[in-house]
Amino acid sequence: MKKPQSRPKTRSVFLDHFVFRNRTLLVMDIIVIAAAYFVTFFLAIEDWSRAYGCLIETPTIIAVGISIVLFIGTMLLMRIYRILWTHGGTHDYLNIAQACAIASMLVLIVNIFMIKSFSYPPKITLCAAFISSAGILSLRMMTRAAYNIYKGSTIVVEDRKRLMIVGAGTSAAVIMRDLYSNENLKYNVVCFVDDNKQKHNATIGGVKICGDRYDIPRLAKTYAVDEILIAIPSATASDRKKIIEICNETGCKVKILPSVDQMIGDDLHMQMRSVQIEDLLEREPIKLNNTEIEDYIKEKVILVTGGGGSIGSELCRQIMRFNPEKLVILDIYENNAYDIQMELNRLYPQNPPEIIIASVRDRDRLEDIFSKYRPYIVFHAAAHKHVPLMEDSPQEAIKNNVIGTLNVTQCADKYGVKRFVMISTDKAVNPTNVMGATKRICEMIVQSAQKASKTEFVAVRFGNVLGSNGSVIPLFKRQIEEGGPVTVTDKRITRFFMTIPEAAQLVLQSAGYAKGGEIFVLDMGEPVKIYDLAKNLIRLSGYKPDEDIRIEECGLRPGEKLYEELLMNEEGLTDTSHNKIFIGQPIDVDRDQLMAYIKELDKAAETNDNELIKSTIEKVVPTYNRKKA
Repeated sequence: MKKPQSRPKTRSVFLDHFVFRNRTLLVMDIIVIAAAYFVTFFLAIEDWSRAYGCLIETPTIIAVGISIVLFIGTMLLMRIYRILWTHGGTHDYLNIAQACAIASMLVLIVNIFMIKSFSYPPKITLCAAFISSAGILSLRMMTRAAYNIYKGSTIVVEDRKRLMIVGAGTSAAVIMRDLYSNENLKYNVVCFVDDNKQKHNATIGGVKICGDRYDIPRLAKTYAVDEILIAIPSATASDRKKIIEICNETGCKVKILPSVDQMIGDDLHMQMRSVQIEDLLEREPIKLNNTEIEDYIKEKVILVTGGGGSIGSELCRQIMRFNPEKLVILDIYENNAYDIQMELNRLYPQNPPEIIIASVRDRDRLEDIFSKYRPYIVFHAAAHKHVPLMEDSPQEAIKNNVIGTLNVTQCADKYGVKRFVMISTDKAVNPTNVMGATKRICEMIVQSAQKASKTEFVAVRFGNVLGSNGSVIPLFKRQIEEGGPVTVTDKRITRFFMTIPEAAQLVLQSAGYAKGGEIFVLDMGEPVKIYDLAKNLIRLSGYKPDEDIRIEECGLRPGEKLYEELLMNEEGLTDTSHNKIFIGQPIDVDRDQLMAYIKELDKAAETNDNELIKSTIEKVVPTYNRKKA
């Protein structure tokens, strides 16, 4: 049996300096230094033969030898020979310039202290050092230039996509550099666009800046552009939206660079992504008061019901950033719960979440969970939310939304939860469907629970969430992938939208303002036409609406409104310290009457009689109008 080979010993730092990245450059540097003295003598005496004679004299040989030792030694110590000059950048050139400056000073100092017969006047020494430095720097630049010429000659231009870059700033310049150096990026930049008119007709990397954003459609045709890259990471959400809308007119595929704080290093091409529908929401990044959020989450036990769902799982991600003592995730759907468990286990191995498979309908199971974990805060996101499905199965909406919420609120009260936050919906306002009506009942349960409990019960109400389970975006994307048609219930229909992270962050911030009994209303921005959403999504996928992909109206579904509201007529609206969070004034709810109604609803749900269930809901929610369209 062979004896296993021992690991090679680590080489000394001194020897390691001699394992050069490019030995050829070292040899050429030596030649450059020697040549610098010859050029210096020629400039001084203007005679080739006499200059050569001076070069082979003993003092000159000694001076050249000392210069070589000092220049090469300095560059070895500063690791200049470890730089890959085919990809050298500004930082690398500054380093070698610094090394040459240090070496030049050392050469001058040594020359001054040499024996008079072996030294030269300082001006000769300085001139030779300057020429040496210039030659050494020029060698590196020539190496980089030769590499770029070689790479350019090996690129098949015809196989590349024609790219327009919007924005002619630092990011655009870095993109150009990466496109030249990385043959895997199959693009040719054909023109730049920038709103700064002073830049017009200038060039970046030999490519002209041809106009501003309003010239994009014309330039896309003139230059036969295949794709457009929006390279303005510092642009506001409003500006980004307007530019994307102009780019969409061209029919070209559009890509975008994220905001500056999302980018790492100079590898900007790694951050390029396709434009998403979220980019068309005119919204600036949310600013949170992290101190307020941390105060009620850090080192506390937090329970999230429905923690595997789209909103619930994002709440869990955000909560873990604030170092809870323990995050307990409760969900009835094991696949979703497993996904968020694996994600958070990987991100927070030192404090993995506790996953519990259970239903909020099961009061006994909830009692066991609350008694064991004694949560400090409960975020109640578990609910049935799909409008048409709940119209067909109203009994399930009653059992899960109404009875489930009642169970969780009662356990929160019994086991001394500090704060209970329920996720509500704009469909609870003047509801025309079972789902919205049951969520309105949930709000009433939360507000009435506040009257008889030390727990702070609040609800947070917002509209549709982009990309959530059951939202229109995944449906539209599937329909586009299948070649259409994209189905819209009505061209007039509008909805409020926000992103999943945005919604979760505002829920956490709202919880920090809770005193008990409030319904927090989130600023959803302007309502969006679903028809416009469909058209934009088709354009972002590289197709033309009603040409490549048809849009068809299929009629309003049962219980569906043309528009949603965020406030009921009875509710006023007051500000909070956050500009996107408002408080609807509590409406007085008779708790005894409400409990009696819920018992009646529970009995009606057991009959599976849809008509009876809906008529009972009408008693509980006076604003429920299921005939409204």
